[in-house]
Amino acid sequence: MIRAEKITKSFGSLQVLKGIDLHIRKSEIVAIAGPSGAGKTTLLQIIGTLDSADSGNLTLDGVCLSSLSERELAAFRNRNIGFVFQFHQLLPEFTALENVMIPALIGKEKPQQAEKRAKEILDFLKLSERLNHKPAELSGGEKQRVAVARALINNPDVILADEPSGSLDTQNKEELHALFFELRKEMCQTFVIVTHDENLAMHTDRVIHLRDGRVITA
Repeated sequence: MIRAEKITKSFGSLQVLKGIDLHIRKSEIVAIAGPSGAGKTTLLQIIGTLDSADSGNLTLDGVCLSSLSERELAAFRNRNIGFVFQFHQLLPEFTALENVMIPALIGKEKPQQAEKRAKEILDFLKLSERLNHKPAELSGGEKQRVAVARALINNPDVILADEPSGSLDTQNKEELHALFFELRKEMCQTFVIVTHDENLAMHTDRVIHLRDGRVITA
């Protein structure tokens, strides 16, 4: 479903990615691991179309992303890619329900439909009692589940997660990791996860190891 071929990326004179090749299948849960500076987050941002490669080809579900205009790329990203970040990135002035609805509203979904879908996902994630709470009123684990709900709202082809459990305690880490596998089982969801968490990486379907901007094992 995701295919990257000979992806390179430099920042000034520093070449961060040096010809990355990888293939991720639908419904896989894949970890991207490696030491700091290996290029993990840069690769994830390129897969997520938040940044562009200097060279190489990237296709997602058969769509060549380099062929899209900026407007088309933004629309494609909204519809097809969900994001979960280490520190949630929830908007503090909005409730959990409103935060989850935002990507659907950006995608021109009718407010009533967006609210219905958001409530269904939050209920599935056991957050139905927290709909009207703002981020400051939620625990760390609850914030991250709201972030997962937000990533799911548009039924994306893939969810990209950058150190999603990095700010959580042990119990919440384990619950979040279990949630990823439950979502794969119930929704056939695909996950690509950048992580330093060896326990999470060990339980994924496959680990792509990066070192010095290259794939070492996949």
